[in-house]
Amino acid sequence: MSEEGISTATRLNALLAEARLEPLDPVAAHGFEVYFSLILRWNSRVNLTAIRDEEGILTRHFIESIACARALPVRIATLLDFGSGAGFPGIPIALCRPEIAVTLAESQGKKAAFLQEAIRQLGIPVKIHGQRAELLSTAFDCVTLRAVDRMEMALRAASRLVRPGGWLAPMTTNGELEKVKQAAGAEFSWTRRLPLPGGADRVLALGERDLSLPS
Repeated sequence: MSEEGISTATRLNALLAEARLEPLDPVAAHGFEVYFSLILRWNSRVNLTAIRDEEGILTRHFIESIACARALPVRIATLLDFGSGAGFPGIPIALCRPEIAVTLAESQGKKAAFLQEAIRQLGIPVKIHGQRAELLSTAFDCVTLRAVDRMEMALRAASRLVRPGGWLAPMTTNGELEKVKQAAGAEFSWTRRLPLPGGADRVLALGERDLSLPS
């Protein structure tokens, strides 16, 4: 239970309804309750997120990440969350899209330790890469980025981890979108831009990598 005796699942589903999004199924709802409780406990001693109040975490992190998970293209089998931090949007993607094999890349030791504990308690088959994402040699069907340091530099590195025909999915703002596209490189075709709930300027950009390029 959360504030005023209202469960996290109930609060999340109310926020999803406000955003005109479908409610969570019972399995995902339970996962988000466990995840939320863990974030609140760890945030008291480890700086996981800049936003620390319950409502802010639910509206800014959870709802936006759930919207991202549902908006990702179908037929994605593997996904990398580049600079995962406290697990956004990677863990919500794993909870909402269990058909996707998710890898969370986070080089900060305390945050990587939190991710390991979250995955253990959630019981979901997510991999943790506890080093810089740039060191990975695997190509993924989709790479997501959200609120990472040095975003343009990160985008250049992330673009190299997307397989031909795969997707780069940065969560950004309308004002930064052109910089995002330029940093990703000319091999991406930006087919979609989806507004994200919680802020008029927040968007999920979807760039598809040219199939003709080598892996």
